[in-house]
Amino acid sequence: MHELILGGCKSGKSRCAEQRASDWLAWPGRSACLLATALAGDAEMRERIDRHRADRALRVPAMGTVEVPVALPEAVAEHSGEHRLLVVDCLTLWLTNLLMPISGASIDEAGWQSRQDDLVRALQRARGPIVLVSNEIGWGVSPLSAEARCFVDALGVLHQRVAAACSHVTLMVAGHELAVKGRRA
Repeated sequence: MHELILGGCKSGKSRCAEQRASDWLAWPGRSACLLATALAGDAEMRERIDRHRADRALRVPAMGTVEVPVALPEAVAEHSGEHRLLVVDCLTLWLTNLLMPISGASIDEAGWQSRQDDLVRALQRARGPIVLVSNEIGWGVSPLSAEARCFVDALGVLHQRVAAACSHVTLMVAGHELAVKGRRA
């Protein structure tokens, strides 16, 4: 079972994913691993990452972390296991790292299509469950810049493709879960 958890900023997405990991880890013989995609481009982001790391260590101390800002499909393939839950946090930052990197050139359209295909294949081949977190950013006004509109469109298409590969899609609103696809037991 794979699940995509979507929501706005501070909607409770990451905490919901951490709760899924905590519930998973309550059973003997299971493990959980966070695939973290964030990069610290400035001091505020470094503080945010450090705060998330510390909070997560308190809430889900048994969950390991692997930092994968770009190589997400490869990390899913490498770390997936029958008794291991993967938590991907988050697809939005993964896309940012590819389309608007802190340094270096961005990926072109063909490269982006290939990376999406790689991720969907990795999800389909995964041996264990995966919970993916992402920001739902397409509900606001249309951004003024072409680059921002391209990003919103690319994230929306990525969400559709990942949702199709997941048995569950959950929308987080003000800390509350809304089942969009599938029902949680």
